Amino acid sequence: MVKPTQTEDQLVEERAIFPKENYRFMLIGIVVVIIGFLLMLGGKSPDANTFNADDVYSFRRITLAPIVIVLGLLIEVYAIMRRPKQ
Repeated sequence: MVKPTQTEDQLVEERAIFPKENYRFMLIGIVVVIIGFLLMLGGKSPDANTFNADDVYSFRRITLAPIVIVLGLLIEVYAIMRRPKQ
């Protein structure tokens, strides 16, 4: 009986497009993007006939949330471009 020269983990690693570390960074990036979209949520007004500009144009929705989303996308780009350590 011939023994295989590679372990099962090595075979799985060869079949994967990216190493495990890259997938971790991708997951972190997705979570950061989701957090950015969650920061944009809210602003339900009790009265549909009134417009509250402070809720719609708050710092959190106009500035912070887009910055967090772009940060998450940059993490995704890093995760894709990152080379594994030899």
